[in-house]
Amino acid sequence: MDEMKNRHLTESGVYIPALRFNVLTSLYDPLMRWFMPEEQFKRRLLQEAGIKPGFKVLDLGCGTGTLTLMLKQETPEAIVYGIDSDPPILSIARSKALESGTDVLFQESMAFNLPYAENTFDRVLASLVLHHLTAENKNKTLSEVFRVLRPGGELHVADFGKPRGLWTSLSSLIVRWLEEAHDNIKGLIPEMIKAAKFSEIEEYAHISTIFGTISFIRARKD
Repeated sequence: MDEMKNRHLTESGVYIPALRFNVLTSLYDPLMRWFMPEEQFKRRLLQEAGIKPGFKVLDLGCGTGTLTLMLKQETPEAIVYGIDSDPPILSIARSKALESGTDVLFQESMAFNLPYAENTFDRVLASLVLHHLTAENKNKTLSEVFRVLRPGGELHVADFGKPRGLWTSLSSLIVRWLEEAHDNIKGLIPEMIKAAKFSEIEEYAHISTIFGTISFIRARKD
């Protein structure tokens, strides 16, 4: 396991922490509660994912594990993995799982170099992770997600998308400056998902936040 971690870190270069700077990592959960409709959009993501008992599910870029734990608590019979490249934030996720007695497996890895075999998962969820990645690494990540999904499996994304309205256009400038979010703000994520060979791609809902529009996208591996 240690060799695997070191390989991912050295091959991938530098990751972007959840709030850009490691010193802010401990503030991630409070800031999400105060400034984002976290409960609303994560529950919507789980609702649309249609996770069933026995499904094997990957929370890609799981952060502090909020969505990962919600998923497992709502469907205890699912087999749930959470993966992230940020060791300090994974430490918070593991502490939350231990405190709540929730059985999930958290692993350290880059999203564009997943340590899983082909056709492993029934669902992959990606909540506010793609906007952290460069365009090149977005494409690599989506190809990796396609690889590890089983035929008939689905990718479900909740992330910043093309602004809808004047306010979200202005507020999205903050995210554009903080993150590698240009592709998101231009509305290119569905096209990137299509280029990774997914089918039945649908951008089906949007939520306005103080940082911009969150878009919901689902796609299927044939």
